[in-house]
Amino acid sequence: MLSPRLNVVAACLAASLSVVSGQTFQRLGTCPTLGCVLPPDQQDFLPGQQFDLRFEVHAPKNGSEAFNDGVPDEKFTATIAKDGGQPKSIAAFFNHTEPALEKWTFQWYEDLFAQDAKTPSVVNVASKIYRRIALYEPGTYTVTLKYYSGSTTTATWTVRPLATQKKAKNVIFFIGDGMTTNMITAARLLAHKTVNGKYQSLLQLDKFPVLGHQMTHSIDSYLTDSANSASALYSGHKSTVNAMGVYADSSPDAYDDPKVETIVELIHRIWGSAWGAVSTAFIADATPTALTAHTRSRYNYGPLIDQALNGVQNYSWPNTNGPDAYFGGGAEQFLPGTGSYQGKDYYAEFAKKGYSVSLNKTSLLTAPNNQKALGIFCKSNLPVWLERNVFPENLKKFTNDPSGAKAPATDLPGLKEMTLKAIDVLHTRGGEKGFFLMSEAASIDKQMHVLDYDRALGDLLELDDTVRATIEKLKSIGELENTLIVVSADHGHGFDVFGSADTKYLAAQKDDRTKRNAIGVYQNSGLSQYTVEHPGTSYGTGANFPVNWDPRYVIAAGMGASPDRREAYGVDKTGPRVPAATIAGKGASDYYVNPTDQPSGFVVNGTLPTNEAQGVHSLTDVPVFAMGPCQGDFSGTFGNIDLFYKIADCLGLAHGTNKTRPCLA
Repeated sequence: MLSPRLNVVAACLAASLSVVSGQTFQRLGTCPTLGCVLPPDQQDFLPGQQFDLRFEVHAPKNGSEAFNDGVPDEKFTATIAKDGGQPKSIAAFFNHTEPALEKWTFQWYEDLFAQDAKTPSVVNVASKIYRRIALYEPGTYTVTLKYYSGSTTTATWTVRPLATQKKAKNVIFFIGDGMTTNMITAARLLAHKTVNGKYQSLLQLDKFPVLGHQMTHSIDSYLTDSANSASALYSGHKSTVNAMGVYADSSPDAYDDPKVETIVELIHRIWGSAWGAVSTAFIADATPTALTAHTRSRYNYGPLIDQALNGVQNYSWPNTNGPDAYFGGGAEQFLPGTGSYQGKDYYAEFAKKGYSVSLNKTSLLTAPNNQKALGIFCKSNLPVWLERNVFPENLKKFTNDPSGAKAPATDLPGLKEMTLKAIDVLHTRGGEKGFFLMSEAASIDKQMHVLDYDRALGDLLELDDTVRATIEKLKSIGELENTLIVVSADHGHGFDVFGSADTKYLAAQKDDRTKRNAIGVYQNSGLSQYTVEHPGTSYGTGANFPVNWDPRYVIAAGMGASPDRREAYGVDKTGPRVPAATIAGKGASDYYVNPTDQPSGFVVNGTLPTNEAQGVHSLTDVPVFAMGPCQGDFSGTFGNIDLFYKIADCLGLAHGTNKTRPCLA
């Protein structure tokens, strides 16, 4: 029975919530009231896309939201109506059995003062979840949750139009993680020569027929991370930072949150197509695993590899039968031990399911194309393009052999080799059913985080070179006209070039203020020296990369958000930067200028909280390049979820009935 205080407290409930929900800290990001509908208001769905629906009723015990003596309303009701029609109960509408009531308690901090004082607000919850349902008819749906004798939470959903015919046989989706237009501009400057202001050659991206832009906001913050941004790109549903393939709820279980079906789950279920993922990151990282992951914590690396191979195991859910090609780093999640799921040997687990297993480039290139293929080439992330191609001696400093041996991994493929091999496998295995491939240049983002602009731009140029080679590959196998190629990013960084730096003059100066005079702006920025041949310098990396990575005059670039650091601007030949570090005697999470990083440079004060050791993501829209079938759909400015709907429409994935094809063997 509800507390007799209920009606009195309800009168001031809206006022108290309006204060709290406007704060940086949120009780549950998608739930500003005490009644939660997940998926929440303003969400879009593909016809036939499967999802879970959770309702939560919150009863805070303390804090500014304290309500009903901390007793949640367990007799809440919920209905759904289409296009203003007669509401029906959720169970009746979806022909679903009424689920059991769930109860739990969680805590959160209302603001920084509460966090500093370690005084959390405690919330009791009553909840129900309806699993694996779908909406098949386009239109507007209104979901209404009623609780506490008069309180109401309403969610309006839109089901997009039907699209049942395939316009593209294949889709290749390149993601330059963290890549912005400013970075593309800088990469062009480094690799392509100008004469009197006119480029003599261009990036492959510059030659795409269609250019658009996507907005990257997450569902409950305007800055995103790679997990929920990838989830938006792959499912058409925004989520919370660190979450993938789910709407984050407040339950204690990171794997029971309401799920949404992803692009590879859809294409495999509907058409039986092959699919694959390639990344220069560890393959359990957010961008590759978000294709199959359903959890609110991207950091559950071992279980996410198991989900990729075996699908969701704790609930009934569409199963992709595992990727047909899966290439990247991250041996820690495959070697038996603390990093793998349940301590298992996941090389062996994949092999049991018929995969060839490659641990180096030589093995990858000879793997059979008619067999599912796993390729894990090192521990952690792949060393970046600069290490693999310009400073290969640095590879010997790593202890990253994918077999677990205490040795460096030196026989490494790059993004291009992995992508082209994946195309061979997917083309062979997909046949007339086609394929979907995601290929990620991960260290554009990872090197931007540590302010190592040369290494980030090197990986961007590797991406561009891979796109160029992919187009030629598709031509050679007769699939270019059948394949939609999309190149985009998941988010951006606040990077730009503002001039040049005379590294010789900068190093010769004794104080920071004088060192800054080495920066040339406007007319003193001069011309790019990266395309000017230098006697004795030759990398053999081809026409689409700089001929000199270490000229005297280099780009002067910076970030809008960064920790304290030094800047000397020249390329670090010894390995990636570590711009900020802790200092003995100071706090364990208190970062200062790293005294060993670019010691000849000048100090630049940071703009971030002092517990941030790296740069962070920015608000900027990111570019979308498209060519092939449906290319015209990708022009203009749109949300990140819209990229999913455009691809899904081109693949004919929006069906008005439960369309399921037999899985590939």
